[in-house]
Amino acid sequence: MTKEIDCRGLACPAPVLQTKEALEKEHPSVIIVVVDNEASKQNVSRFMESQNLEVTIKQEGTDFHIIGKIGEGVDPVTPVTEKPEAGQKKIMVMVANDRMGQGDDELGEKLMKSFLKTLKEMGEELWRLVFVNNGVKLTIEDSDVLPVIQQLEKDGIHILVCGTCLTHFNLLDSKQVGETTNMLDIVTAMQLADKVINI
Repeated sequence: MTKEIDCRGLACPAPVLQTKEALEKEHPSVIIVVVDNEASKQNVSRFMESQNLEVTIKQEGTDFHIIGKIGEGVDPVTPVTEKPEAGQKKIMVMVANDRMGQGDDELGEKLMKSFLKTLKEMGEELWRLVFVNNGVKLTIEDSDVLPVIQQLEKDGIHILVCGTCLTHFNLLDSKQVGETTNMLDIVTAMQLADKVINI
């Protein structure tokens, strides 16, 4: 059975949520999701891959047709959720601004840079670093803290960057680090984390 969903005009996470619902309720062998923006294309295709689907993308004009197929020898979609290893505490840090605190902006930028540089001191407990709202500006090419965030990613920290936020600020093509994500991924990460720190 083939299922097609038209998600044009919808902002994330709606296309991902509709894809998830169709896979869970209807179990199609092929699912085609049509979206009209880059963030949704990235999020839906990544979600399909996380569900063991073989993904191909076709562009028609400004629309993207994301096609997910169940591979040979693969059971109908079994959700794949990364879980922290037993006994190891997992901390998720959510960064919602490009500076720390309120008041003096220059000081706030210095504090944020210092905070990000110091995050490695959490050691293996630092599990996810999530950038939303104004925080996504820290992940783009002109960011002063980009090398710090890139090093954290090299050290094994999973970096998530809100696709809706990048699109809002017209920065999707400027992102240089992390995975473009959606609210479903963020909420799922919150559920799996032992502790969430909001900055």
